[in-house]
Amino acid sequence: MSNENYVVQSKTPFAKSLIWQLNRDYYQNAGINAWSEGVVPHQMTSNAKVGLTYAELIFAFLKDVAVKYGIEEKVYILELGAGHGRLAFHILKQLDKLIQSFETQLPAYCYVLSDIVESNLSFFQNHPQLQSYLKDGKLDVAYFDAIGSNNLVLRKANFTIETNSLNVPIAAIANYFFDSIPNDLYYIKDGVMSMCSVSIDSRERPENEYTIDMMKDMKLIYHYDEVMTPPYQPSEYNEILEKYRTLTKHTYLFYPNNSFQCIDNIKALSSEGLLLLSMDKGVHDAQGLDQKPKPDIISHGSFSLWVNFHALDSYCKKLGGQSHFSSFSNFHLEIGCMLFLSNGDSYSNTESAYTRVVDEFGPDDFNTIKRMVYANVASMSLKELIAVFRLSAYDSTIFTNLFPKVRHLSQQITHKERDRLVQTIDRVWDMYFHINESFDLAYESGGLLYDLGHYTKALLKFQQSLVLSGDKADVYYNIALCHYQLRQDALFYDALNKGKNIFPESQLFDKLLELDMG
Repeated sequence: MSNENYVVQSKTPFAKSLIWQLNRDYYQNAGINAWSEGVVPHQMTSNAKVGLTYAELIFAFLKDVAVKYGIEEKVYILELGAGHGRLAFHILKQLDKLIQSFETQLPAYCYVLSDIVESNLSFFQNHPQLQSYLKDGKLDVAYFDAIGSNNLVLRKANFTIETNSLNVPIAAIANYFFDSIPNDLYYIKDGVMSMCSVSIDSRERPENEYTIDMMKDMKLIYHYDEVMTPPYQPSEYNEILEKYRTLTKHTYLFYPNNSFQCIDNIKALSSEGLLLLSMDKGVHDAQGLDQKPKPDIISHGSFSLWVNFHALDSYCKKLGGQSHFSSFSNFHLEIGCMLFLSNGDSYSNTESAYTRVVDEFGPDDFNTIKRMVYANVASMSLKELIAVFRLSAYDSTIFTNLFPKVRHLSQQITHKERDRLVQTIDRVWDMYFHINESFDLAYESGGLLYDLGHYTKALLKFQQSLVLSGDKADVYYNIALCHYQLRQDALFYDALNKGKNIFPESQLFDKLLELDMG
């Protein structure tokens, strides 16, 4: 057996390494399946709790814009790398509720779902749960490349946002985003800074071309070139980088120069600046940047790295802006609110909202509670689980993960618990956004509602299962059972005959013929 390694790529600056193109190719090829098949984790940063948090921040920002600029011009909210669209749905649902409950009129808004994957953009444009927002002008879709794009072509409105075409600040959401675009990498030890390059070897010879799946067979070999002259053209980039010689003693440092450029491109669309909201695993304090090890590229379909929020914060302040980061240590995720605005310190509503929904108790805190719940679910009561669902803003994935326990507990509950559980199912379904995942929430919820004696609600869920997940024999069987319980004889036989015609081999429907129809 040969121990020969195959050269995939010779020495190349880290940010230009093949790994980034492989990452990009993966998303292009996988499309929505990257998330619907559970390959790329997304629940931690794209859940109902995060959606509510962002909605509160955007709502506060709209109030600040109204005070400073009036309500005549629409505010655009750009989500970068929107992927599956679930976060946008959560934000839109919550933002509408907040605005409807507010007595003072606010500027109109348009939430722009952007991506580099055409199939994802088509998924957004055709998704039934997004149609009302698209029709009302509250939602649009656009191609946007983090590094290369400098305008936004809105496909629904057939309108292009170009440099300085907006007269109020633009907002952007970079959720689990900056960790997936190319970063430069530096090695710093005792004041000596070196730029890192990598060469790549592989144990396996590819039959055609390399893909992200083959990264497990690849080995990154690091090379170091001492930085003798400023490496960047904008002076601000160099000034921020140079400070790390003294801020850190011995570390590997990701440097988000491409993220800076992305921010510049978005900020340039408005003559008034940018509000940037970003959530990711990363570090916002200088102390946390020291003693960082050599990057370990872990692939989960795609791959991602930690984000240097300290550099993003520094860049915001370097340009005269104002940043908000948690004053407490985070265990899972950082959430940054960066106002690239000349008067960012006067956005008091935004600052107050950040203190309330992030600093006092935010998604990072809830992630800790969620992990505690998953570890102790066996001993939890239904009342406790319902409290968790409420705290999660009725997140459908958390409900799905805890569903087996809920189903078990529902067999012996009080009337009050029954009512609260039905209310919970209604709220979870209201916040559910379908991305073709394998768990059929409509069907499973319908079965639970049927067991609870809510046959009309159960019937609606089974019918929604047919729409979202297609024809299944047991769904038609349960639809017929609901009609039976509701004494809807004609509809019972209609469902029975439809099921038998579509699934002639199924024996389920024979059981229905044995029911007493008297």
